[in-house]
This record gives sequence, structure tokens and C-alpha cells, in this order.
Amino acid sequence: MRNKDYKDLEKILEYRFKDRGHLDTAFTHKSYANECKEDIISYERYEFLGDAILEFVVSKELFKEYPEKTEGELTKLRASLVCEYTLSQITKEYDFGKYLYLSHGEELTGGMNRPSILCDLFESVLGAIYLDGGLEEAEKYIKKFLLTDIEHKSIFYDAKTILQEYVQSEGGKLEYKLISSEGPEHNRTYTVVAYVNGTRYEEGTGQTKKMAEQVAAHKTIIKLNFDDSVSL
Repeated sequence: MRNKDYKDLEKILEYRFKDRGHLDTAFTHKSYANECKEDIISYERYEFLGDAILEFVVSKELFKEYPEKTEGELTKLRASLVCEYTLSQITKEYDFGKYLYLSHGEELTGGMNRPSILCDLFESVLGAIYLDGGLEEAEKYIKKFLLTDIEHKSIFYDAKTILQEYVQSEGGKLEYKLISSEGPEHNRTYTVVAYVNGTRYEEGTGQTKKMAEQVAAHKTIIKLNFDDSVSL
């Protein structure tokens, strides 16, 4: 039986649903729908709809905001904004995971904090808002949560290259060290740490080693940019 209280979430979203059943669907993982004996559908169709709306709105806003950028540059910037890491970081920050309906097995294996699922939630909630309130409200959601601080979000796409070039320009050495690998082969989580000149910086987690390194690089760039006490 689904009976979550969405009042706090609606305050965060700055949108009050006319039909909160849309939120029930937006937060229902397929594992819960499959496990539950009731006639319940998962968020997959809402995610599909949200994904299409997200690509359209982000494309439109970037087209207007950056008239000097080429098609290739806009495509790259959009890819950085709508990637799994960026979207999952947003939903993680606002604790979307606590509203999830998961099977018992998914709960035990940490589904509430899994980046792929948290990314799905950004899009499924977007789909729910669109169905409940239309395109204008859907655009407000995207602008509020995603189209702010674009400069720092966009760094993620090329984080490893940017960090490597910066460290080399300072005559330094960049390394990534794998510190853990957890979970079954089909659903493994890797954690790596970025080291600059032998000094430990930030760690990153991902479902591939490459993604974990990308996350670690992105966090390290932010630390180097914003922490005046840090020097190579």
C-alpha cells in the first residue's frame, strides 16, 4: 500500500500536485511493481516522457543562452547536463530516494542511493509534473534544479581531461587508485581516489571504473577551484 507524505517534497519542488497519484507512480521502481500483488505500474513510462521533455527544454534553453556556440559545443554541453551523474547528484541532494517504492531485495542492496535509479527519478518526477501541470511547470522544474550553475555542471563531461591538463601544466602528476569494488558482477560499484603529486584529493563512485574516475576528477576540480588553501 503506497501512502507516502509528499508535502515536504512539494515545497522543495515549488509545485503542488492536483493528483498526487502521479508522484506515487513517479517513485515506484519496477522491482516494487513486480513484487507487489496489487495492479501497480512503475515509473518507466514517466521516465520515458521526462527524458524527452528534458532533452527538448535543455536544448531550447542552451540554444537561447549561448548563441555563439556551435552545434557540437551545444551537444557536448547538453550531454554534460543531462548525464547520470549530474541528475543523480541533484536528486540525492534533495533526498528523492526516501520516497522510493522498492522491492525488499532492492532496498537491501542500496537501491535508494544507486546513481542510475536516482537519475531515473529526476526524469520520472519531471514526467509527473508535466502530466499534472503541463509544459510550463515542467520547464520551471528543469530551470530550478538543472539550469543553474551551468558552468560548473558542464565541467563533468571533460573532468578527467581538464584535471590532467591542469596538473601537467603545473608540472605535477595525477593518479587514480581503486580503493574498493563491491556488489555482484552485473551490478558492481567502484570507488576510486584521485591523487595529485601523491596527495589524496577527492574520491568518486560509479558503476564503472571510468565513471568513478570521472566523478573523482570533477570533485577534485571543484576543490581546487573553490578552496584557496589548496595548492599543488
